[in-house]
Amino acid sequence: MKQQQYIPTIGLEIHVQLATKSKIFCGDATEFEANPNTQTSAISLAHPGTLPKLNKEAVEMAVKMGLAINSQIAPQVVFDRKHYFYPDSPKGYQITQHTLPICKGGDLELELADGTKKVIRFHQIHLEDDAGKSTHEPDSDKTLVDLNRAGMPLIEMVTEPDLSSAEEVGVLLEEVRKMVRFLGISDGNMEQGSLRCDANISIRPAHTEELGKKVEIKNMNSIRFVKKAVNYEIERQTNLLENGKPVEQESRLFDTDKGITQGMREKEDANDYRYYPEPDLVPYRITQEWLSKIKSQLPKLPKQLKYEFIETYGLPEYDAGVLSDSMFLSRQFELLMDENADPKRAANWLMGPIQSWFKEQKEDTLELPVHSIAKAINWVEEGKMSGTQGTQKLLPALLSNYQLDLEQFANANHLFLSTDSSMLDEAIESVLKSHPEDVLRYKKGKKGLIQLFVGKVMAATKGKADPKQVVGKLQEELNK
Repeated sequence: MKQQQYIPTIGLEIHVQLATKSKIFCGDATEFEANPNTQTSAISLAHPGTLPKLNKEAVEMAVKMGLAINSQIAPQVVFDRKHYFYPDSPKGYQITQHTLPICKGGDLELELADGTKKVIRFHQIHLEDDAGKSTHEPDSDKTLVDLNRAGMPLIEMVTEPDLSSAEEVGVLLEEVRKMVRFLGISDGNMEQGSLRCDANISIRPAHTEELGKKVEIKNMNSIRFVKKAVNYEIERQTNLLENGKPVEQESRLFDTDKGITQGMREKEDANDYRYYPEPDLVPYRITQEWLSKIKSQLPKLPKQLKYEFIETYGLPEYDAGVLSDSMFLSRQFELLMDENADPKRAANWLMGPIQSWFKEQKEDTLELPVHSIAKAINWVEEGKMSGTQGTQKLLPALLSNYQLDLEQFANANHLFLSTDSSMLDEAIESVLKSHPEDVLRYKKGKKGLIQLFVGKVMAATKGKADPKQVVGKLQEELNK
């Protein structure tokens, strides 16, 4: 791709499935992977005479996302009908928001790999219901329709065309995924369809401001594939223009096996959908009192947490970034700080052995015995126990048994460092006497051999000696 000749312009439509217990306009359940067509009712199936009723929880979740990106919240919720035919859409139309979206405007700052920052503006966030799911059987002309998803609550987040590369698209999607998880409004699992993305891509010659023809790539549910699709489409459009061929305005699909986009249909205009106000739903008012209550329930988001971890606890930027990216790690770090654990060592334990253990558990609702972990961390920090003993012996035992008596276990397994100076002196004397050639090499400048002596002394004391004390006493003896 010739970046100097053609400039990409990209806008995203990000669909987030909200984590409500019931669908947006009826009481049908929203459980994932339920048996096909078991979470449907007369309302989901659009039987004659049925009427929708708005899910208040879905409205609250949409407002939370809007507040998180600095949107203006509409004073009332109004819906429209958007007409198009899908075999898995029983109504023959979608209930969405066209004239008055619940959230207008907003922005989100991205931090790119090279450290530069870029603000992406949002045009709007609107509420709508989802269609069902069609499964096309291979080697068959049959299509299976599951209507469990029909009526699921969605927000669609529409950006302004502010993105200009696949990297920026990937960073934005990662940021949105983190935010919806921290806000508790969606699990953000793209592989389950909870987060999906359409990308609108055009390119223009570098010497002009007029945007090129827009191509929409539909229904991508992997950040990796979205980035691949964007790069491919930019290259495809560039090749067309360089060969004097026009770019057609159309919708395309990304073939994940071939790594290419393929034509799907001509891109519709708004008039094709024949929008008009939804007659079965009255406007739903958002009062200032309700809005203030929702604001008060907003949690700290990753960027705020990262700043606090650096400013309040003196963590390096890398550590603060890793902890704030994870709901689990950030929550446990805050709890450990409440227990007065050493911040840097707590971060190391969380990013290392605790994170590894957490991933093995495959649960996202776990809490840790933070009081006991903080106690163990501070034993290491105070020199009562080595870091190795703490992370490799005490911590695994504690994670296997939250009720573990720490002191009893540490004493029974000889985890506390010895304060017996005579024992240490004897071990050092024995090690140095048994390695005279290495002692001579050390004194001639091979200072790295200190680690050999430390290891031998630690083995002789069965790990009971304080490593810092061992190093100090060894240097004292070797420099005589």
